[in-house]
Amino acid sequence: MNREEAIDLLKSYIKNPNMINHCLASEAVMRDLARHFGEDEEKWALAGLLHDLDVEVINADPKEHGLKTAEILEEKGLDGGIIDAIKHHNEEATGKERSGRFQHALAAGETITGLIVATTLVYPDKKVASVKPKSIRKRMKEKSFAASVKRENIMECEKAGIPLDEFIVLSLGAMSRIGDDIGL
Repeated sequence: MNREEAIDLLKSYIKNPNMINHCLASEAVMRDLARHFGEDEEKWALAGLLHDLDVEVINADPKEHGLKTAEILEEKGLDGGIIDAIKHHNEEATGKERSGRFQHALAAGETITGLIVATTLVYPDKKVASVKPKSIRKRMKEKSFAASVKRENIMECEKAGIPLDEFIVLSLGAMSRIGDDIGL
């Protein structure tokens, strides 16, 4: 599946513009993580782009989230590694802990986008390019800020093999490059 087909598929399942922007941001972060690790950029980017494909279909039920996406993508013949990473980005649905770089990277990569967006929205210009890494680091420690963002998922960047501070810089850079596309 190429990116254009993936975007069409995404938009056929997700109508909420904020959720589409989250998927685009996750795609950008995953692409840069793949580049950082010397992995397949297209494969990792597709995982980021499509990881929440089922969220509206299953009404964000954490017991099902990711499993329906896996079904949809299996029918489309998508790479098993992508499907596996997507399925495991939500441990509650699988009942299994994540393992391997790809799974940890997707969990961390898609989660940090929420913290970055929340931080961006408190900046006066609401532009991700204005956000400083130290602001994200500070917000990581503030549990009441963007309280739904699971900091432990973000910390899985270290299990993937990239220190938190470097991961923050990489993620901010990835999202800054697509800031206009995601309205930030």
